[in-house]
Amino acid sequence: MDIIIIGAARSGTNMLRDLLCELDDLATWPCDEINYIWRYGQKEIEHDQFTPNDATNKNKKYIAKQFDWVREKYNVDNVIEKTCANSLRVDFVNEVIPNAKYIFLFRDPIDVVASAEIRWKAELDIKYLLAKARFIPFADIPYYGSKYLLNRVKKIFNKEKRLSYWGPKYKEFEKDAQRMSAIEISAKQWLESVEQSAQSFRKMPNDKYIALDYNTFVNNPAGELSRILQFLGLEHDEKILKKITANVSNKSIGKGYDSINEKKLDQVYEIVGNKYLEVKSEFL
Repeated sequence: MDIIIIGAARSGTNMLRDLLCELDDLATWPCDEINYIWRYGQKEIEHDQFTPNDATNKNKKYIAKQFDWVREKYNVDNVIEKTCANSLRVDFVNEVIPNAKYIFLFRDPIDVVASAEIRWKAELDIKYLLAKARFIPFADIPYYGSKYLLNRVKKIFNKEKRLSYWGPKYKEFEKDAQRMSAIEISAKQWLESVEQSAQSFRKMPNDKYIALDYNTFVNNPAGELSRILQFLGLEHDEKILKKITANVSNKSIGKGYDSINEKKLDQVYEIVGNKYLEVKSEFL
């Protein structure tokens, strides 16, 4: 089974993937994300918001082969995948991997953007970069390498000392990134990711996806993990779930409200409105 975690950047998707991969018969790639694989054959498209029409026989076969690589390398039946840019293209992913199951994870946008703003301004992490670079299609390495280098150079001259791009790229992202602050573009990324995902899941049968809220998850991780595994039809031991979730903390809930000032809060709310509460009400 292929299991795809869908969520905006900084929504807890890494945590969820890592917890699931501590269980038997579940594995993922030895890096954070595989956006380069999902973009196979379409590297020159400047955004990540692909549609089912962008799915070709060539990229379907290539991506399926990468999932099989994980299955064979780790000797598992179930592959977990988490790439935040997929939140913009769930319909495309579903066209490429039609039998996939989905976990839709969303989080309070204030906590998300406070965390994302830090990532926009983060220093270079060579170890993280090299782990992801292993899974760039070989012919695409010069293209992505030059873009990455330029992004880092531009950070030096940016007045906020932030990257020119980071995270999922929705349509018109490039224009927004030029005129918006890091906190504003982070809010817009959250909004586009959640709206696009919700739009796709509304069209799916209920047995294809499960939705969960980050705050609810970290307050009851073993219980929520049990709910996910029941949805996936995978056997589990409650004692093991309690053990692997023992270090899950809820201390990040509300952290964004404490770390960003009132002006930034107003900027975020102006962009995201009540979307978080609307999504919770609709999907939970």
